[in-house]
Amino acid sequence: MIKFSRYTLDNGLKVLIHEDRSTPLVAINIMYNAGSRDEDPESTGLAHLFEHLMFGGTRNIKEFDRELQLAGGENNAFTNSDITDYYITLPSENIETGLWLESDRMVNIDLSRSSLEIQKKVVIEEFYQRYLNQPYGDAMLLLKPLAYKVHPYRWLTIGMDISHIKSTGVKKARDFFYSHYAPNNAILTIAGNINPERGYALAGKWFGSISHRKVASRQIPAESPQKEARSLKVEKDVPVTALYKAWHMCSRNSPDFHTADLITDLLAGGESGRLYTKLVRRKKLFSDINAYISSDIDPGLIIITGKLMKGVDVFNAEEAVNEVLGTLKTNYPAETELEKVKNKFESSSILSNTSVLNKVINLSYHELLGDAEMINREVSIFRKIDKKMVMESANRFITDENSSTLYYISSRKSE
Repeated sequence: MIKFSRYTLDNGLKVLIHEDRSTPLVAINIMYNAGSRDEDPESTGLAHLFEHLMFGGTRNIKEFDRELQLAGGENNAFTNSDITDYYITLPSENIETGLWLESDRMVNIDLSRSSLEIQKKVVIEEFYQRYLNQPYGDAMLLLKPLAYKVHPYRWLTIGMDISHIKSTGVKKARDFFYSHYAPNNAILTIAGNINPERGYALAGKWFGSISHRKVASRQIPAESPQKEARSLKVEKDVPVTALYKAWHMCSRNSPDFHTADLITDLLAGGESGRLYTKLVRRKKLFSDINAYISSDIDPGLIIITGKLMKGVDVFNAEEAVNEVLGTLKTNYPAETELEKVKNKFESSSILSNTSVLNKVINLSYHELLGDAEMINREVSIFRKIDKKMVMESANRFITDENSSTLYYISSRKSE
Protein backbone atom coordinates (compact mmCIF):
# COMPACT_ATOMS: atom_id res chain seq x y z
CA MET A 1 0.00 0.00 0.00
CA ILE A 2 1.45 3.34 -1.06
CA LYS A 3 0.18 6.11 1.20
CA PHE A 4 0.26 9.71 0.04
CA SER A 5 -1.12 13.15 0.80
CA ARG A 6 -2.85 15.25 -1.83
CA TYR A 7 -3.00 19.04 -2.08
CA THR A 8 -3.85 21.63 -4.71
CA LEU A 9 -2.22 25.05 -4.83
CA ASP A 10 -4.25 28.15 -5.60
CA ASN A 11 -2.82 28.24 -9.13
CA GLY A 12 -4.19 24.75 -9.86
CA LEU A 13 -0.99 22.74 -9.42
CA LYS A 14 -1.80 19.31 -7.98
CA VAL A 15 0.70 18.16 -5.36
CA LEU A 16 1.18 14.61 -4.09
CA ILE A 17 3.57 13.74 -1.25
CA HIS A 18 4.65 10.20 -0.32
CA GLU A 19 6.84 9.81 2.74
CA ASP A 20 9.46 7.02 2.62
CA ARG A 21 12.01 7.14 5.43
CA SER A 22 13.87 4.07 4.17
CA THR A 23 15.90 6.22 1.76
CA PRO A 24 18.09 9.32 2.15
CA LEU A 25 16.82 10.54 -1.23
CA VAL A 26 13.82 12.36 -2.58
CA ALA A 27 12.38 12.09 -6.04
CA ILE A 28 10.62 15.03 -7.66
CA ASN A 29 8.32 14.48 -10.61
CA ILE A 30 6.54 17.02 -12.78
CA MET A 31 4.02 15.49 -15.17
CA TYR A 32 2.44 17.77 -17.75
CA ASN A 33 -0.88 16.78 -19.24
CA ALA A 34 0.47 17.39 -22.73
CA GLY A 35 1.75 14.94 -25.32
CA SER A 36 1.84 14.49 -29.04
CA ARG A 37 -1.94 14.02 -29.19
CA ASP A 38 -2.19 17.75 -28.34
CA GLU A 39 -0.36 18.81 -31.49
CA ASP A 40 -1.68 20.28 -34.71
CA PRO A 41 -1.52 17.67 -37.53
CA GLU A 42 0.33 20.28 -39.59
CA SER A 43 2.91 20.88 -36.86
CA THR A 44 3.80 17.67 -35.06
CA GLY A 45 6.75 16.83 -32.83
CA LEU A 46 6.40 19.91 -30.60
CA ALA A 47 5.77 17.99 -27.35
CA HIS A 48 8.96 16.01 -27.82
CA LEU A 49 10.87 19.11 -28.89
CA PHE A 50 9.91 20.75 -25.60
CA GLU A 51 11.30 17.83 -23.66
CA HIS A 52 14.66 18.91 -25.11
CA LEU A 53 14.06 22.65 -24.77
CA MET A 54 13.37 22.27 -21.06
CA PHE A 55 16.97 21.17 -20.55
CA GLY A 56 18.36 24.01 -22.67
CA GLY A 57 18.50 26.53 -19.86
CA THR A 58 16.40 29.46 -18.73
CA ARG A 59 16.84 33.19 -18.44
CA ASN A 60 18.16 32.60 -14.91
CA ILE A 61 19.90 29.23 -15.17
CA LYS A 62 22.09 28.59 -18.17
CA GLU A 63 23.09 25.00 -17.32
CA PHE A 64 20.29 22.98 -15.74
CA ASP A 65 22.33 19.78 -15.39
CA ARG A 66 25.32 21.52 -13.83
CA GLU A 67 23.28 23.04 -11.00
CA LEU A 68 21.62 19.71 -10.29
CA GLN A 69 24.89 17.77 -10.34
CA LEU A 70 26.39 20.18 -7.83
CA ALA A 71 23.53 19.19 -5.51
CA GLY A 72 24.20 15.47 -6.07
CA GLY A 73 21.17 14.99 -8.25
CA GLU A 74 20.26 13.19 -11.44
CA ASN A 75 17.42 13.85 -13.86
CA ASN A 76 15.77 12.80 -17.08
CA ALA A 77 12.48 13.05 -18.95
CA PHE A 78 10.24 11.30 -21.43
CA THR A 79 7.41 12.20 -23.77
CA ASN A 80 4.68 10.00 -25.19
CA SER A 81 1.37 10.49 -26.93
CA ASP A 82 -0.38 11.64 -23.76
CA ILE A 83 2.11 13.19 -21.33
CA THR A 84 5.49 14.82 -20.87
CA ASP A 85 7.31 13.89 -17.68
CA TYR A 86 10.36 15.34 -15.92
CA TYR A 87 11.98 13.72 -12.90
CA ILE A 88 14.81 14.36 -10.49
CA THR A 89 16.41 12.33 -7.68
CA LEU A 90 18.74 13.96 -5.17
CA PRO A 91 19.66 13.88 -1.47
CA SER A 92 16.71 14.98 0.63
CA GLU A 93 18.65 17.85 2.20
CA ASN A 94 19.03 19.37 -1.27
CA ILE A 95 15.38 19.11 -2.27
CA GLU A 96 15.01 22.86 -2.68
CA THR A 97 17.57 22.85 -5.46
CA GLY A 98 15.39 20.46 -7.42
CA LEU A 99 12.21 22.43 -6.77
CA TRP A 100 13.97 25.68 -7.68
CA LEU A 101 15.13 24.23 -11.00
CA GLU A 102 11.74 22.79 -11.91
CA SER A 103 9.76 25.87 -10.94
CA ASP A 104 12.16 28.16 -12.77
CA ARG A 105 11.85 26.37 -16.08
CA MET A 106 8.07 26.31 -15.78
CA VAL A 107 8.14 30.09 -16.27
CA ASN A 108 11.57 31.19 -17.50
CA ILE A 109 12.38 28.68 -20.26
CA ASP A 110 14.74 30.04 -22.91
CA LEU A 111 12.72 30.23 -26.11
CA SER A 112 15.20 32.37 -28.01
CA ARG A 113 15.86 31.60 -31.65
CA SER A 114 19.38 30.34 -30.87
CA SER A 115 18.16 27.93 -28.16
CA LEU A 116 15.35 26.68 -30.40
CA GLU A 117 17.69 26.05 -33.33
CA ILE A 118 20.11 24.08 -31.14
CA GLN A 119 17.38 21.75 -29.86
CA LYS A 120 15.78 21.40 -33.30
CA LYS A 121 19.09 20.08 -34.62
CA VAL A 122 19.23 17.55 -31.78
CA VAL A 123 15.69 16.31 -32.48
CA ILE A 124 16.25 16.20 -36.25
CA GLU A 125 19.36 14.10 -35.71
CA GLU A 126 17.37 11.79 -33.42
CA PHE A 127 14.70 11.48 -36.11
CA TYR A 128 17.31 10.35 -38.62
CA GLN A 129 19.22 8.02 -36.29
CA ARG A 130 16.31 6.26 -34.57
CA TYR A 131 13.64 6.26 -37.26
CA LEU A 132 14.90 6.97 -40.77
CA ASN A 133 18.40 5.45 -40.83
CA GLN A 134 17.81 2.55 -38.43
CA PRO A 135 16.74 -0.87 -39.78
CA TYR A 136 12.99 -1.25 -39.09
CA GLY A 137 13.09 2.22 -37.49
CA ASP A 138 10.24 3.53 -39.61
CA ALA A 139 7.93 0.56 -38.98
CA MET A 140 5.72 2.42 -36.51
CA LEU A 141 5.80 5.51 -38.70
CA LEU A 142 4.06 3.27 -41.24
CA LEU A 143 1.85 1.17 -38.96
CA LYS A 144 0.30 3.94 -36.84
CA PRO A 145 -1.26 5.90 -39.77
CA LEU A 146 -2.45 2.60 -41.17
CA ALA A 147 -4.38 1.91 -37.97
CA TYR A 148 -5.48 5.48 -37.21
CA LYS A 149 -7.07 7.78 -39.77
CA VAL A 150 -8.15 10.82 -37.74
CA HIS A 151 -6.89 10.47 -34.15
CA PRO A 152 -3.51 12.10 -33.30
CA TYR A 153 -2.18 8.67 -32.34
CA ARG A 154 -1.57 8.27 -36.07
CA TRP A 155 1.79 9.98 -35.63
CA LEU A 156 4.63 9.12 -33.27
CA THR A 157 5.94 11.39 -30.54
CA ILE A 158 8.93 12.27 -32.71
CA GLY A 159 6.47 13.75 -35.20
CA MET A 160 4.72 12.85 -38.41
CA ASP A 161 7.38 14.29 -40.71
CA ILE A 162 10.82 15.74 -40.13
CA SER A 163 9.81 18.87 -42.03
CA HIS A 164 7.47 19.80 -39.15
CA ILE A 165 10.41 20.15 -36.77
CA LYS A 166 12.50 22.01 -39.33
CA SER A 167 9.76 24.59 -39.85
CA THR A 168 9.04 25.24 -36.16
CA GLY A 169 9.63 28.89 -35.32
CA VAL A 170 9.84 30.83 -32.06
CA LYS A 171 6.19 31.97 -32.13
CA LYS A 172 4.88 28.45 -32.68
CA ALA A 173 7.09 27.13 -29.88
CA ARG A 174 6.08 29.93 -27.52
CA ASP A 175 2.37 29.41 -28.22
CA PHE A 176 2.63 25.68 -27.51
CA PHE A 177 4.55 26.23 -24.28
CA TYR A 178 2.25 28.81 -22.74
CA SER A 179 -0.91 26.91 -23.68
CA HIS A 180 0.25 23.55 -22.27
CA TYR A 181 3.04 24.10 -19.71
CA ALA A 182 1.09 25.56 -16.83
CA PRO A 183 0.75 24.78 -13.11
CA ASN A 184 -2.94 24.05 -13.68
CA ASN A 185 -1.97 21.48 -16.32
CA ALA A 186 0.64 19.68 -14.23
CA ILE A 187 1.08 17.33 -11.29
CA LEU A 188 3.97 17.68 -8.86
CA THR A 189 4.78 14.52 -6.92
CA ILE A 190 7.47 14.23 -4.26
CA ALA A 191 8.47 10.93 -2.65
CA GLY A 192 11.19 9.95 -0.23
CA ASN A 193 12.74 11.24 2.96
CA ILE A 194 10.33 14.11 3.57
CA ASN A 195 7.10 14.54 5.52
CA PRO A 196 3.91 15.74 3.78
CA GLU A 197 3.71 19.03 5.66
CA ARG A 198 7.19 20.12 4.63
CA GLY A 199 6.68 18.87 1.09
CA TYR A 200 3.51 20.90 0.73
CA ALA A 201 5.15 23.99 2.23
CA LEU A 202 8.08 23.75 -0.19
CA ALA A 203 5.76 23.20 -3.14
CA GLY A 204 3.95 26.40 -2.21
CA LYS A 205 7.21 28.27 -1.72
CA TRP A 206 8.61 27.43 -5.15
CA PHE A 207 5.51 27.01 -7.31
CA GLY A 208 2.82 29.04 -5.56
CA SER A 209 3.72 32.35 -7.22
CA ILE A 210 3.47 30.95 -10.77
CA SER A 211 0.37 32.27 -12.44
CA HIS A 212 -2.55 30.11 -13.49
CA ARG A 213 -2.67 30.00 -17.31
CA LYS A 214 -5.28 29.43 -19.95
CA VAL A 215 -4.68 25.88 -21.17
CA ALA A 216 -5.59 24.98 -24.73
CA SER A 217 -8.84 23.04 -24.92
CA ARG A 218 -8.36 19.47 -26.05
CA GLN A 219 -10.43 18.75 -29.15
CA ILE A 220 -9.39 15.31 -30.34
CA PRO A 221 -11.38 13.59 -33.09
CA ALA A 222 -12.57 10.13 -32.11
CA GLU A 223 -11.46 7.26 -34.32
CA SER A 224 -14.38 5.49 -35.96
CA PRO A 225 -14.61 1.71 -35.47
CA GLN A 226 -12.53 -0.08 -38.09
CA LYS A 227 -14.74 -2.25 -40.29
CA GLU A 228 -12.32 -3.82 -42.74
CA ALA A 229 -8.78 -5.18 -42.65
CA ARG A 230 -6.00 -2.84 -43.74
CA SER A 231 -2.56 -3.78 -44.96
CA LEU A 232 0.59 -2.23 -46.35
CA LYS A 233 3.55 -3.95 -47.97
CA VAL A 234 6.95 -2.27 -48.22
CA GLU A 235 10.37 -3.50 -49.31
CA LYS A 236 13.40 -2.33 -47.40
CA ASP A 237 17.11 -3.11 -47.26
CA VAL A 238 16.93 -4.92 -43.92
CA PRO A 239 18.43 -8.27 -42.83
CA VAL A 240 15.15 -10.22 -42.67
CA THR A 241 11.46 -9.74 -43.32
CA ALA A 242 9.33 -8.55 -40.40
CA LEU A 243 5.62 -8.68 -39.64
CA TYR A 244 3.69 -6.01 -37.72
CA LYS A 245 0.02 -6.39 -36.78
CA ALA A 246 -2.23 -4.07 -34.78
CA TRP A 247 -5.81 -4.17 -33.48
CA HIS A 248 -7.77 -1.33 -31.89
CA MET A 249 -8.55 -1.83 -28.22
CA CYS A 250 -10.11 0.14 -25.36
CA SER A 251 -8.95 3.24 -23.49
CA ARG A 252 -6.70 3.20 -20.42
CA ASN A 253 -9.60 3.71 -17.99
CA SER A 254 -11.80 1.04 -19.57
CA PRO A 255 -12.70 -2.05 -17.49
CA ASP A 256 -11.28 -4.14 -20.35
CA PHE A 257 -7.83 -2.52 -20.33
CA HIS A 258 -6.20 -4.96 -17.91
CA THR A 259 -7.70 -7.93 -19.75
CA ALA A 260 -6.10 -6.76 -23.00
CA ASP A 261 -2.83 -6.37 -21.10
CA LEU A 262 -3.14 -9.91 -19.74
CA ILE A 263 -3.81 -11.26 -23.24
CA THR A 264 -0.50 -9.90 -24.51
CA ASP A 265 1.23 -11.41 -21.49
CA LEU A 266 -0.26 -14.79 -22.40
CA LEU A 267 1.00 -14.35 -25.93
CA ALA A 268 4.45 -12.99 -25.15
CA GLY A 269 5.29 -13.63 -21.53
CA GLY A 270 8.94 -14.28 -22.26
CA GLU A 271 10.07 -17.61 -23.70
CA SER A 272 7.06 -19.35 -22.15
CA GLY A 273 4.61 -17.14 -24.04
CA ARG A 274 2.42 -18.83 -26.63
CA LEU A 275 3.85 -17.00 -29.63
CA TYR A 276 7.47 -17.74 -28.71
CA THR A 277 6.79 -21.34 -27.75
CA LYS A 278 4.87 -22.23 -30.90
CA LEU A 279 6.37 -20.00 -33.58
CA VAL A 280 9.99 -19.57 -32.50
CA ARG A 281 10.88 -22.70 -30.59
CA ARG A 282 8.64 -25.29 -32.28
CA LYS A 283 7.91 -24.14 -35.83
CA LYS A 284 11.00 -21.93 -36.20
CA LEU A 285 9.12 -19.39 -38.30
CA PHE A 286 10.34 -16.36 -36.34
CA SER A 287 13.67 -15.51 -34.75
CA ASP A 288 11.81 -13.36 -32.23
CA ILE A 289 8.24 -12.23 -31.70
CA ASN A 290 6.55 -9.97 -29.20
CA ALA A 291 3.08 -8.73 -28.22
CA TYR A 292 2.17 -5.67 -26.19
CA ILE A 293 -0.42 -2.95 -25.75
CA SER A 294 0.27 0.71 -26.47
CA SER A 295 -1.19 1.72 -23.06
CA ASP A 296 -2.53 5.00 -24.43
CA ILE A 297 -5.09 7.00 -22.48
CA ASP A 298 -7.46 7.15 -25.44
CA PRO A 299 -8.30 3.85 -27.19
CA GLY A 300 -4.98 2.29 -28.09
CA LEU A 301 -3.63 -0.74 -29.89
CA ILE A 302 -2.75 -4.37 -29.31
CA ILE A 303 0.45 -4.89 -31.31
CA ILE A 304 2.38 -7.95 -32.43
CA THR A 305 5.82 -7.62 -33.99
CA GLY A 306 8.08 -10.38 -35.23
CA LYS A 307 11.17 -10.94 -37.35
CA LEU A 308 11.00 -13.97 -39.61
CA MET A 309 13.62 -16.63 -40.12
CA LYS A 310 15.28 -16.38 -43.52
CA GLY A 311 13.36 -18.13 -46.26
CA VAL A 312 10.03 -18.09 -44.42
CA ASP A 313 7.10 -16.71 -46.42
CA VAL A 314 5.53 -13.76 -44.60
CA PHE A 315 1.97 -14.86 -45.37
CA ASN A 316 2.61 -18.35 -44.02
CA ALA A 317 4.08 -16.77 -40.91
CA GLU A 318 1.06 -14.52 -40.54
CA GLU A 319 -1.28 -17.49 -40.82
CA ALA A 320 0.62 -19.21 -38.03
CA VAL A 321 0.21 -16.08 -35.87
CA ASN A 322 -3.52 -16.10 -36.59
CA GLU A 323 -3.75 -19.74 -35.53
CA VAL A 324 -2.21 -18.92 -32.16
CA LEU A 325 -4.59 -15.99 -31.75
CA GLY A 326 -7.51 -18.17 -32.73
CA THR A 327 -6.99 -20.44 -29.74
CA LEU A 328 -7.57 -17.48 -27.44
CA LYS A 329 -10.94 -16.94 -29.07
CA THR A 330 -12.12 -20.55 -28.95
CA ASN A 331 -10.45 -22.14 -25.91
CA TYR A 332 -10.29 -20.93 -22.34
CA PRO A 333 -6.74 -20.50 -21.00
CA ALA A 334 -5.76 -22.95 -18.29
CA GLU A 335 -6.02 -21.67 -14.74
CA THR A 336 -2.34 -22.44 -14.18
CA GLU A 337 -1.41 -20.30 -17.18
CA LEU A 338 -3.54 -17.42 -15.94
CA GLU A 339 -2.09 -17.70 -12.45
CA LYS A 340 1.46 -17.60 -13.81
CA VAL A 341 0.76 -14.40 -15.72
CA LYS A 342 -0.98 -12.81 -12.73
CA ASN A 343 1.90 -13.70 -10.42
CA LYS A 344 4.35 -12.13 -12.84
CA PHE A 345 2.29 -8.95 -13.04
CA GLU A 346 2.04 -8.72 -9.27
CA SER A 347 5.76 -9.24 -8.72
CA SER A 348 6.70 -6.68 -11.39
CA SER A 349 4.24 -4.17 -9.90
CA ILE A 350 5.67 -4.62 -6.41
CA LEU A 351 9.22 -4.35 -7.72
CA SER A 352 8.36 -1.26 -9.74
CA ASN A 353 7.07 0.51 -6.68
CA THR A 354 10.09 -0.14 -4.47
CA SER A 355 12.07 2.85 -5.77
CA VAL A 356 11.01 6.39 -4.95
CA LEU A 357 11.53 7.38 -8.58
CA ASN A 358 9.08 4.82 -9.90
CA LYS A 359 6.62 5.73 -7.18
CA VAL A 360 6.53 9.42 -8.08
CA ILE A 361 6.02 8.64 -11.77
CA ASN A 362 3.34 6.02 -11.10
CA LEU A 363 1.51 8.20 -8.58
CA SER A 364 1.54 11.14 -10.99
CA TYR A 365 0.23 9.03 -13.85
CA HIS A 366 -2.63 7.53 -11.88
CA GLU A 367 -3.57 10.97 -10.61
CA LEU A 368 -3.65 12.14 -14.23
CA LEU A 369 -5.95 9.23 -15.03
CA GLY A 370 -8.32 10.38 -12.32
CA ASP A 371 -7.16 9.15 -8.93
CA ALA A 372 -3.68 8.34 -7.64
CA GLU A 373 -5.27 5.82 -5.27
CA MET A 374 -5.67 3.52 -8.29
CA ILE A 375 -2.00 2.64 -7.92
CA ASN A 376 -3.02 0.49 -4.95
CA ARG A 377 -5.79 -1.29 -6.86
CA GLU A 378 -3.95 -2.34 -10.01
CA VAL A 379 -2.92 -5.79 -8.77
CA SER A 380 -6.36 -6.64 -7.38
CA ILE A 381 -7.99 -5.62 -10.69
CA PHE A 382 -5.57 -7.83 -12.58
CA ARG A 383 -6.20 -10.68 -10.16
CA LYS A 384 -9.94 -10.60 -10.85
CA ILE A 385 -9.57 -11.31 -14.58
CA ASP A 386 -10.97 -14.75 -15.39
CA LYS A 387 -10.90 -17.02 -18.41
CA LYS A 388 -14.27 -15.82 -19.68
CA MET A 389 -13.07 -12.22 -19.69
CA VAL A 390 -10.01 -13.26 -21.68
CA MET A 391 -12.06 -15.02 -24.34
CA GLU A 392 -14.61 -12.20 -24.56
CA SER A 393 -11.93 -9.53 -25.00
CA ALA A 394 -10.01 -11.60 -27.54
CA ASN A 395 -13.15 -12.01 -29.62
CA ARG A 396 -14.01 -8.31 -29.27
CA PHE A 397 -10.62 -6.87 -30.20
CA ILE A 398 -8.69 -9.45 -32.24
CA THR A 399 -10.75 -9.65 -35.41
CA ASP A 400 -9.79 -9.51 -39.08
CA GLU A 401 -11.85 -6.41 -39.78
CA ASN A 402 -10.17 -4.62 -36.84
CA SER A 403 -6.63 -5.45 -37.98
CA SER A 404 -3.91 -3.40 -39.62
CA THR A 405 -0.93 -5.33 -40.99
CA LEU A 406 2.45 -4.10 -42.16
CA TYR A 407 4.48 -6.53 -44.27
CA TYR A 408 8.04 -5.27 -43.95
CA ILE A 409 9.80 -7.26 -46.67
CA SER A 410 13.57 -7.64 -46.88
CA SER A 411 14.84 -6.75 -50.35
CA ARG A 412 18.22 -8.39 -49.74
CA LYS A 413 19.03 -11.40 -51.85
CA SER A 414 19.73 -14.66 -50.04
CA GLU A 415 23.44 -15.40 -49.78
